[in-house]
Amino acid sequence: MNIDRVVEKYVSGKKQAFMLFFTSLEWMFVAAGVMVLSLTLPDILKELPDAMSVKGTIASSVFVGMLIGAFSSGLFSDLFGRRWANISYLIIGTLFTFLTGCAKTSGNFITFRLISGIGYGGLLPVVNAYLTEFTAIRIRGRFLTLLESSWAIGSILMGLFVVFTLGTLGWRWSYYGLSIISTLLLIIIFSLPESPKIAYLKKGKTGLEKVLGAKVSEEIEITKRVKVPLLSLFDREYLSQTIMVWTLWFSVSFIYYGLFVWAPKIFSSKGITAHSSLWYTFFMLVMQLPGYLLAAYLIEKIGRKKSTAFFFIGTGLSALLMASVASQTALIFSSIVISVFCLGAWGMVYAYTPELYPTKMRALGNGSSGVMARIAGILAPYYTALVMDKTNSITVVMIPMAIMAFISGILALAIGRETKGIPVE
Repeated sequence: MNIDRVVEKYVSGKKQAFMLFFTSLEWMFVAAGVMVLSLTLPDILKELPDAMSVKGTIASSVFVGMLIGAFSSGLFSDLFGRRWANISYLIIGTLFTFLTGCAKTSGNFITFRLISGIGYGGLLPVVNAYLTEFTAIRIRGRFLTLLESSWAIGSILMGLFVVFTLGTLGWRWSYYGLSIISTLLLIIIFSLPESPKIAYLKKGKTGLEKVLGAKVSEEIEITKRVKVPLLSLFDREYLSQTIMVWTLWFSVSFIYYGLFVWAPKIFSSKGITAHSSLWYTFFMLVMQLPGYLLAAYLIEKIGRKKSTAFFFIGTGLSALLMASVASQTALIFSSIVISVFCLGAWGMVYAYTPELYPTKMRALGNGSSGVMARIAGILAPYYTALVMDKTNSITVVMIPMAIMAFISGILALAIGRETKGIPVE
């Protein structure tokens, strides 16, 4: 019997639901840890010595860490198991999030933020694999979609905490509070078992039965992983899809982080007060959730290809709208609209990418796309900071983002394949 069938037979629905709940809390922790900077950055730049001269590095350091974490997580979790990888990256994220709040200099802040990023970046693929290996095939897609949607919830909850505490407790407590909450997650995770697949690979049937809490009478089969070279992505049959997918991931990540990390500064450039800028940034975070839900609806209604093009072209149009606004009200409206479209685009690329590659290529396609997103996440905050410093113009910031989004939407229409209702190889 295949290990997936074993999970379907022996892991109860209640257990699977609990694993979804717990891993979603971890996903929310990562989202909160990444997005907290956009809400606290103005105060950090005022307080830390020499922060203004390295503000691009302050904003991008977490994404450098996330790239390192993502690269290391596969090997680490294969060697030590999903559970210990989960614990290790959560400890790194928790400890260095707390230390980020303790930072007295810009150098300290950048160092602690980078290392906390290793925790965040390592946690995402490990958590994804942990939930996948505890979930029955028939509900796996739905559970992974719900897991990804918890990013928006984590961002919203972090935003809510910051807007109500920043004025009284200061920016440091946003990091302290987040690390306290993640410490509670650590306490819980020590009581959780290894994933069934890893338990079987490491300790055989005895280890599997211990995790499942049941006697398994069937013979277990594990599909051997086939190593596929990176250059396979550029084979003739995959080249166009790889170009499209990498462009989509780079563009949506660049727009998302280039906009959200510096949202308060963008608002203040139009004369909006610091307090109001904080609230408007929070509203942008809130509007991520409708964007994701709309993507989840349209993906089955009109298909992957058209939905992807719709959200990217919508992102481009809303970026143009944001570039051309003259009033504060119009800026606020356009920022909310771009939040909906941008997160809808995120949801689409997450769902669409795995369906464009056969099983043997899927991990490579997903992993390489994630690297493109991390690289964009590193570059985008530098870009926005540099352009805003030199021009103080939202228009100059948004026009290149709009072009990126339009190119992505056109590529999706021109060379994207429709995968709705088509069995994945």
